[in-house]
Amino acid sequence: MNKKQKKMLVRIIVSALMMIGLSFVSATGITGFILYMIPYLIIGYDILIKAFKGIKNRQVFDESFLMAVATIGAIALAFYEKSGDYTEAVAVMLFYQIGEWFQSYAVGKSRRNISELMDIRPDYANIEKDGGLERVDPDEVETGSIIVVQPGEKVPIDGIVEEGNSSLNTGALTGESLPRDVKVGDEIVSGCINMTGVLKIRTTREFGESTVSKILDLVENASSRKSKSEDFISRFAKVYTPAVCISALVLALLPPVIRMLILSADAQWGVWIYRALTFLVISCPCALVISIPLSFFAGIGGASNAGVLVKGSNYLETLSRTKIVVFDKTGTLTQGVFEVNGIHHNELENEKLIEYAALVESSSSHPISKSLQRAYGKKPDRSRVSEIQEISGKGIIAKVDGIDVAVGNSKLMDKLNVPYINCHQVGTIIHMAINGEYAGHIVISDIVKPTSKDAIRALKKVGITKTVMLTGDAKKVADQVAESLGIDTVYSELLPDDKVNKVEELINSKEEKAKLAFVGDGINDAPVLSRADIGIAMGAMGSDAAIEAADVVLMDDDPMKIAKAIKISRKCMGIVYQNIVFAIGVKVICLLLGAVGIANMWLAIFADVGVMIIAVLNAIRALFVKKL
Repeated sequence: MNKKQKKMLVRIIVSALMMIGLSFVSATGITGFILYMIPYLIIGYDILIKAFKGIKNRQVFDESFLMAVATIGAIALAFYEKSGDYTEAVAVMLFYQIGEWFQSYAVGKSRRNISELMDIRPDYANIEKDGGLERVDPDEVETGSIIVVQPGEKVPIDGIVEEGNSSLNTGALTGESLPRDVKVGDEIVSGCINMTGVLKIRTTREFGESTVSKILDLVENASSRKSKSEDFISRFAKVYTPAVCISALVLALLPPVIRMLILSADAQWGVWIYRALTFLVISCPCALVISIPLSFFAGIGGASNAGVLVKGSNYLETLSRTKIVVFDKTGTLTQGVFEVNGIHHNELENEKLIEYAALVESSSSHPISKSLQRAYGKKPDRSRVSEIQEISGKGIIAKVDGIDVAVGNSKLMDKLNVPYINCHQVGTIIHMAINGEYAGHIVISDIVKPTSKDAIRALKKVGITKTVMLTGDAKKVADQVAESLGIDTVYSELLPDDKVNKVEELINSKEEKAKLAFVGDGINDAPVLSRADIGIAMGAMGSDAAIEAADVVLMDDDPMKIAKAIKISRKCMGIVYQNIVFAIGVKVICLLLGAVGIANMWLAIFADVGVMIIAVLNAIRALFVKKL
């Protein structure tokens, strides 16, 4: 509880105690008026100030204005009628402030929960200096520096383990409790907690570009992207508030005038003014204005806890309506860990063919290139390679020691008019031509992620009507992976542009209300992620471009989290709709009862404060997603 909340709680308690004390005192006239005004001003002075500032700044119609008019009107009415009963006016302000305090506390608590769940910002980084460790600001550490992370400390910056082995707690990033073991050569992301051994890490990014910074930035900026529901509530409040003020004015004036001029009866000004004031108190749209943004905020926080970063409430709303999920294959459904499984029809020695392939591919960061370099087993001497020409979606042509070498798929061989031999083994086939002559092919296989099959099954359970896989791989490889995972449709041998076109076709052919999600991880997936209704990127191993283009980021690259994210979004939207229907429904009923004189000021307090508290409590449920 912060100082402001504590101060408000003291004001509430003091006013409540004074109200209770006054109920035992028989005070009338000016004395009673003064005595009741003390608790009224203690609890409501800030509301009166806000209402005055709103009038001064020509932003009249808000909750403060409604409360000020209703309570001052009730006080004036009691004073005019000489009833001495100022209890209702003070009680309305008191209960309104109780509701405001409760809302403030609830929002603060949910923010603290999210901050604790995302407590991954490192305070310092250790660098070796003069035989000891010196703590420095992570912002001061340059790329390529060696940092030391001791047991119990947070990894401050992304890097590669240079020395040591340990277990890492990745719970704050992924929502998973299982530790991850790391050793020399492993990539490591910031935000994890080192649990056992001392690690020396060579940084690969500056702190501002590291995983932890990007996560915090995504979470902090998520609230700036509003959903249609939030925009609706904002527009609704702007129209609704002046409408009810005008309606209250009409209710206060029109019936007495009709009674007096047409019916020749007693105008009953006091009765109708009281009903109008009750109408104003009931009409406060606090429950909607407060609970809807809070629902989305809690939903985003709950998703973050589960290792799913949603960049805005608009994306949470779109995700809830997803019916088609399109996958990239490599690094998304498969591990992206390729291994050389065979060398066929080789005109050279196996080692020589691998050497040429590794040298030509040495400038590429593609997983297949890395697998060739691993198979080569040495650090490629890039000075031996010249005239590198990469042909998108086909392969690479270069000179190695002055010899023309082409490394790529069958499309590259067709482009070069080199006859090639098809391979009957399932995998990625790397054809090679040397000096324009076919030299053989290398078979490289990817490994399917252990959770991919369960992920597809989970998606169908949550109502996904169609799963699609897009890949640049050969049809045989793609069909085998799709069949083993239970994917409905597969498109293979696609160039990056073809993937965008396929997504366009799928978007144009689907129902208007259904949404399409694309899941990818590579640089070449960025255009497709941007084009899809909702883009989902693999955050741990995914490229910066993919993460930047995506709307949702999975922090542990587990495709099972896609179904989890959809369930979280649907729970959040369910809570939003519940609050909208409940708040508007209760308001309409109470407004009608108030207009005909059945509802008094006490029911008005329930319609305002009670509905707000119930809606806020309901909104906070979106934060709890572990059992989904």
